[in-house]
Amino acid sequence: MRIVDLTIEDIAFGGKGVARENGRVIFIPFTIEGEKISAEIVREKKQFAEAELVDLRESSPHRVQSECPYFGRCGGCSYQHIDYEHQLAIKSRQVRVVLRRIGKLKDLPMRPIVPSPTPYGYRNRITVHVQDGVVGFFRRDSHRLIDIERCPIAMEKVNRALDELRAQNVRDGHYTLRAERGPRVFSQANDVVANALRESIVKMIPTDQELLIDAYCGAGFFAKALLDKFQRVIGIDWDRFAIELATNNASAKETYIAGDIEVELRGALRPTSGASAPDKTTVIVDPPASGLTANIRKVLVDLAPATLIYVSCNPPTLARDLAELQQTFAIASITPLDMFPQTAEIEVAVHLQAS
Repeated sequence: MRIVDLTIEDIAFGGKGVARENGRVIFIPFTIEGEKISAEIVREKKQFAEAELVDLRESSPHRVQSECPYFGRCGGCSYQHIDYEHQLAIKSRQVRVVLRRIGKLKDLPMRPIVPSPTPYGYRNRITVHVQDGVVGFFRRDSHRLIDIERCPIAMEKVNRALDELRAQNVRDGHYTLRAERGPRVFSQANDVVANALRESIVKMIPTDQELLIDAYCGAGFFAKALLDKFQRVIGIDWDRFAIELATNNASAKETYIAGDIEVELRGALRPTSGASAPDKTTVIVDPPASGLTANIRKVLVDLAPATLIYVSCNPPTLARDLAELQQTFAIASITPLDMFPQTAEIEVAVHLQAS
């Protein structure tokens, strides 16, 4: 493999530095824009190449020493070599760039990114893998495990659970370690930023609303914080265990449905006798990384509620979806949130209004 001298121009979504050689893009992990480096080309494609850092000839003032001895080998974190303030700047810029490039969106009403008060020790759960006595995470770009004694981005209670697991002779498999015991349903891994997200959504809701439809509602994390703003709340999720948990302590105004999101969302929004008017209806969608399906996008465009709040864990699919939703909705605000410091993951909350 050949060695090339490069200048890092940007950080791509996903965390790798971007450089160019004779016009062709080269991606190099663990670099920062402005740095001058030597790198070894490890994979060559028609449109781009991938390389590994060999020598840091001129470093960025934003470069810091990682707090994790496994950083660079473990596949979990991408940004521990970057100071936290600059991580936030990178992520905010990436959201803006992705929405413009993929979604063709202009005049973006971006709000400042919401930081995590604790850049380390914030995760309330981790999933480790056990194989042939090795307990840990997958190595970067590999299906081989790296043995992990402690994860610096996990809460101390989680690391104590890791100690306990390592002390046992457990079978090969996957183990989710949590800071608190509780139901095994989806929840955000950063409690403080998740609460900030919920509080920001509360502020987005207009007055005099009648109906909230919380699609992908899980156990009702958003819905139950919004009860006093609506006359009726409908939560929809495919996970029947989450729906059962939401129903256990539901008030008379709450209805939770385990079923197909598209079918139930269409039914909840379809005009019927006695139904809430669209201008009195709010919909929250919090889909998986794949984003909204084409059919769900069509339901929202055709039966547009007055307010739509889209919570995304994947800006590229968010950008694709917003491009179509703009047929009916105007974007009131876009708020990035750093739910996962030290990683390349970005959470985004978008407030849309029927136009």
